[in-house]
Amino acid sequence: MKIYLLGSMDAASLQDWQKHLQAEMPEEQVLTTLAPEQNAEIDVAVVANPTPGALRELPSLRLIQSLWAGVDRLVADESLPIGVPVCRMVDPHMNVAMAETGQWAVLALHRGFFRYARQQAQACWQPLTQRRADEVRVLVLGWGEMGRTLGMRLKGMGYRVAAWRMGTRRDTASGAHGVTLHEGPLALRCALAEADVLINLLPLTPITRGLLNAKCFDALPRGAAVVNLARGAHLVEADLLAALDSGHLSHAVLDVFATEPLPADHPFWRRPDITVLPHAAAQTDPRSAAAVVAANVRALRAGEPLQHVVDVARGY
Repeated sequence: MKIYLLGSMDAASLQDWQKHLQAEMPEEQVLTTLAPEQNAEIDVAVVANPTPGALRELPSLRLIQSLWAGVDRLVADESLPIGVPVCRMVDPHMNVAMAETGQWAVLALHRGFFRYARQQAQACWQPLTQRRADEVRVLVLGWGEMGRTLGMRLKGMGYRVAAWRMGTRRDTASGAHGVTLHEGPLALRCALAEADVLINLLPLTPITRGLLNAKCFDALPRGAAVVNLARGAHLVEADLLAALDSGHLSHAVLDVFATEPLPADHPFWRRPDITVLPHAAAQTDPRSAAAVVAANVRALRAGEPLQHVVDVARGY
């Protein structure tokens, strides 16, 4: 098979990915450039947010494999070849990295470490009241691979963990092990009312775009905190600032933004009640992700089911 690797990355990153992919699939040919006459020879496109229309001229394409967990930009490309399966990246190592960031955020909010950082800047020595973990209620939005990994780890740390997902499914066992699972739009408001920390790990879809808005924040208890590790478009920025200004929300940890890099004049930079991360909560690691790609390529060659196929209509 011939595999075409393309996307929004610099030349050094592209070469690094090519090296790891080729090492995992020595029997295949991984290309990063194509002559026009080679278009018809490509079986698999391995992509990282490619330019819209970039896959239009590949008539023999049998698989589009994303290197990123989020595929909202990819499936928004109306020129994607019809009938070609799209698979997202589900890398156990990336799931762990995201869970580690979530754990750090919850612990820092629970123990007041962000407040201590502000006190240090003022040379203020003021111990805060210390709550137990089982007194802190955490709501995870999104109960996929990353949400479950984070939820189980938080539960292991002693937190009271609940989760919410958009649709209702039969696999209710995924909400076991002491995690309360809420399902469907009607259940969201009740779930929010019992959350001291809200962590967003939802996929970005037309339904979830702008979900972190004034209505959502108003449903949270006064003093709650918000952690957004998913997509910047989930958050209505003006509503967050208003909720922080009013004191209804106490703090926000943000890893993703509507515009990235976050502009230097953006108000988020100057807010002591907002912690800004440079979209670094969980980075895709070529060393482990290349093996995930290789497994799907081998499944394609063998005629076996592909893993983590995207429902393009739903967007995840």
